[in-house]
Amino acid sequence: MSKTHSGFNELIQTIQQLRGDKGCPWDRKQTTQSLKKYLLEEFEEIIEAIDNNDSENLCEELGDFLYLILMIGEISRYEGKFTIDRIIASINEKLVRRHPHVFSTRKELDETELRRQWANIKESEKSRMNKS
Repeated sequence: MSKTHSGFNELIQTIQQLRGDKGCPWDRKQTTQSLKKYLLEEFEEIIEAIDNNDSENLCEELGDFLYLILMIGEISRYEGKFTIDRIIASINEKLVRRHPHVFSTRKELDETELRRQWANIKESEKSRMNKS
């Protein structure tokens, strides 16, 4: 198992422990709704770190944001809505699907063609979702 993979799993286990019966009262009472304000705060801090070219702070703020994403994923898993595995699989599938020039056709596209391709793929996905 890679160091990244084991570290990611350890972080998920930490969050599960924080939300567990013997975990932290604050973490246990959080909901997706209660975490919205923290998502906004952390996102603003990420932007500020980028604007200040502060890589040390950017690393910390990205970690805080990742924690919130994983907390929401864990809350959703507990509520039977979806899992962190599903989040990861979903975004990976979307990235591959929206980048055929990298993963299938291997065709060089300029920026205008890339934007057009992205928009067409996104529109096709919306059409399929609306038919479901």
